[in-house]
Amino acid sequence: MTLPDPVRLAVPLFALAILIEVIWSRLRRNASYEARDSAASLMMGFGNLVVSLPAAAAFYAALELAHSVRLFDIGFQWWAFVLIMPLEDLCYYWFHRLSHERRLWWCAHVNHHTSQHYNLSTALRQTWTGFVSGSWLCWLPLALLGFPPALIVFQMGLSLVYQFWIHTEAVDRLPAPIEAIFNTPSHHRVHHATNADYLDRNYAGVLIIWDRLFGTFAAENPADPCRYGVVRNLNTFNPLVIAFHEWRSLFRDLARARSLRAALGAIWGPPGWKADGSGLTSESLRRAHAHAQAQAQSRVQALGK
Repeated sequence: MTLPDPVRLAVPLFALAILIEVIWSRLRRNASYEARDSAASLMMGFGNLVVSLPAAAAFYAALELAHSVRLFDIGFQWWAFVLIMPLEDLCYYWFHRLSHERRLWWCAHVNHHTSQHYNLSTALRQTWTGFVSGSWLCWLPLALLGFPPALIVFQMGLSLVYQFWIHTEAVDRLPAPIEAIFNTPSHHRVHHATNADYLDRNYAGVLIIWDRLFGTFAAENPADPCRYGVVRNLNTFNPLVIAFHEWRSLFRDLARARSLRAALGAIWGPPGWKADGSGLTSESLRRAHAHAQAQAQSRVQALGK
């Protein structure tokens, strides 16, 4: 069965939605758009489109190979189209979580988080090195189960189309039942924020239930407005720097490694990890923030006595 490419079909809608959001931003005098930043995101999206042609072919071949030793013959049954959605979303959750918690995959994913603005154009700031990092391995279990490669790729496309619209500040909180089940702009703003309490949270693609289930959920707090970007912002709009800066940093750390532990930690430890313990990881930043809050609370209580 031949299935359409949801992403390619949605491109005109992406362009129209960005135009509408730009107008909304100007009318509200909102600073969510910056011309050079949006241009960089568009260039990253274009570069992703170029490299995705050979990468997609190689990924599809890997799916076909895994499907050749499948456990079950699922085929294109009607229920397969229903079941593939939550299962593919679970694969996406673990891909996304590992892409934040493991340095090698972070090298490919970090560019998506480098914008200090949050708008629909940010959704197009996609990786050029995802296939090289091997993060596509997370979807092979679906082919091993017996889902046809064409169906897996189709659902991955639907997921990407869904995730486009949640990159916006134009939508506030949605009704509680939707916020409880689905990934929303509010949840994804948290994911893109560098606030200590928001770091490495809300990895969902479509269903936020995975974050609630695995303990990685954080709600957006109006008292703690989102600050976007990465912990150490690049302060550049150069697509080449955006795409490869973390790879350069990884190779530099490997060259400086003086032990196998240091080398393995540089590759597969959390981003920011250092062998001597001096690195800034998400966990260490959260602990430092919690300690500072506790000290501030203690001072307030002492003054109240």
